[in-house]
Amino acid sequence: MTPRTWSRACLLAAVAATSGCGGGSSSPTAPSSQSFLAGTWTGTLTIEREGEAPTSASTTWVFEVVPDTNRQTFRTTIRSEHAWLPVTTTVTTAITPSNTPPARISTQGDYPSPRGCMGTVLSVGTAEATRIDADFSGVDCPSLAQSTFRGRVLLSKTGS
Repeated sequence: MTPRTWSRACLLAAVAATSGCGGGSSSPTAPSSQSFLAGTWTGTLTIEREGEAPTSASTTWVFEVVPDTNRQTFRTTIRSEHAWLPVTTTVTTAITPSNTPPARISTQGDYPSPRGCMGTVLSVGTAEATRIDADFSGVDCPSLAQSTFRGRVLLSKTGS
C-alpha cells in the first residue's frame, strides 16, 4: 500500500468512526433529567425600607437552566406584585455546591425601576426540592432617598 493510499484509508476510517453510523443523531442531547429548580415557583416577597413598615405581596419566579452549566446556572424571570416594586425582570441565579437539593442559591441582576432608573437586586438563601427561603435586598434609584431595601422571599414550587 502506498503512503497516499494508506493516508486515504486512515482518513476514511476516522470519518466513518465519527460520523454517527447506525442512524442515530450526531448532535448533542439535553441532560437526561431536568434540574429540581427549573420551573415556576410562587410565594411571598417582603420588603422593608428605612423608616417604613415591612410590606408583603405575591411574587413568581421562573427558573430556566442555562445550557452547559451542569444545571447550576439559571435565567430567572422575577415577577413582583409588590406595590413598591411592581416589576418583571430577568436576572441570573446560581446554585452551589452541586445541582441537587438542598443547595445554596444566589440570584442577582438589574431591573427597570418604576421610578425611572435601573435598580439592582441580590438574593441569597437555601433552595430545597420544593421550597426556597432567601433574603432579598437591593438598591432602587441610588439618587433617591430611601432607595435601599431589604427583605425576604419565600417560594414554593408550583410547576415544571
